[in-house]
Amino acid sequence: MDVLILARLQFATTTIFHYFYVPLSIGLALFIAILQTRSLRSGDETMKPLIKFLGKLFTITFAMGVATGIVQEFQFGMNWSEYARYVGDIFGVPLAIEALLAFFIEATFLGLWIFGWDKLSKRLHLACIWLVAAATSMSAFWILVANSFMQNPVGYTFNAITARAELTSFTELITNPYVAYQYAHVLTGALATTGFFVLAISAYQIMKGRDLQLFHKAFKQAAVFAIIGTVAVIGSGHSYGVFLTEQQPMKMAAMEAHWNTADAPDLAIIAFPDKDQGRNTFAIKVPGMLSFLAYNEFGRQVQGINDIQKKMADQYGPGDYIPNVWVTFYSFRFMVAAGSLMLLMSILALLWRQPEKLAQRQMFLKLLIPCMLLPMIANTCGWLVAEVGRQPWIVYGLQTVNQGVSQVVAASAVLLSLLGFTVLYITLLGITVMLMIKICSKGLTAETIEQEPAMIAAAEGGRKNGS
Repeated sequence: MDVLILARLQFATTTIFHYFYVPLSIGLALFIAILQTRSLRSGDETMKPLIKFLGKLFTITFAMGVATGIVQEFQFGMNWSEYARYVGDIFGVPLAIEALLAFFIEATFLGLWIFGWDKLSKRLHLACIWLVAAATSMSAFWILVANSFMQNPVGYTFNAITARAELTSFTELITNPYVAYQYAHVLTGALATTGFFVLAISAYQIMKGRDLQLFHKAFKQAAVFAIIGTVAVIGSGHSYGVFLTEQQPMKMAAMEAHWNTADAPDLAIIAFPDKDQGRNTFAIKVPGMLSFLAYNEFGRQVQGINDIQKKMADQYGPGDYIPNVWVTFYSFRFMVAAGSLMLLMSILALLWRQPEKLAQRQMFLKLLIPCMLLPMIANTCGWLVAEVGRQPWIVYGLQTVNQGVSQVVAASAVLLSLLGFTVLYITLLGITVMLMIKICSKGLTAETIEQEPAMIAAAEGGRKNGS
């Protein structure tokens, strides 16, 4: 296989596995911080086992996120050495800040939080988890600053002597408009991911009749996280799409398999894109809706793939500037489908979060368990849209992917590392799942399970009634 394809597959594999953990660690740290704050303000010491329980799950997620993410930075210098040489002075700045500042704060105060339960004052111990939550969000910000430069390069100048891009304005780099849209989308996605994760765990424990009072509290807070996160991620995603219509029109056109410029174009729900013919061989459409999606207005003209290709060829020279339309189009639709199901389930969770209602809805509790995968599917598809839709650019308008790949690393070496890392990541994912199942199967207490007779009776009544 070609070294370029292998290098892209390796980076995609690394990113996908890494991003299973990132949104959950961001949101779960905040979830725990809020829960512990409520406990301290109310003086409710009974919430401590629940907070420690969730802390174990967060620690596993954090550790696996670090293990899978650190490999990405090595890939920049190895598989993508031409890219690193060309924009390393710029790209390396936010990554260095993330590692030296955000990650340092995360690791330090997470350790203090884990081991400081009976050694630190309650307020100081609470401050530790809030610093961890702030640092996880800060870490995401600096990573997205780096990625946003790839999507929309700003604050640089080209040095003709060294043939490298050099940073001229740190302020422009961090105020890149692309950062705001990406950061809002990632943070709201993290809230939704955490909401559904805790809903699934709480639903399982409630079905088992374990520590009902505490897991009902977790369920209620998770329902709020899920609905806020889902509604906000849909809203931020729509704003993001409107921004992309102007900033990266080719990506937006590929997301919709929209080939020819038209006024008030139809929105394709399902399509069979044919790049060779420059059209869809089959499509199911909603009349006139694409202009609203792209501009928040009906009747606006939306540029098509074919016309954008001609404009980009005139601007950047001869070449193929059309990304993989199949992957971009259907990744977007799977993301929207997952988001729609998340919206439905989060509304139901919010409406039925009271203990007496939950106990009567056993089927709903069962459905919530696999629903924890919905945000992960949406997150993965969202990154596929963002990265595949940018092709053929590795830095939009400056450097193509084939220009950024290393010229000295052999295809056999990339293939070997790709296979090795894939096996390793699958193993780590399996270990993560096994550890979480083991922790969840025990509930909050390994030896005794507290039960509330009234709740158990209500739950049994729900089962008998077939609810």
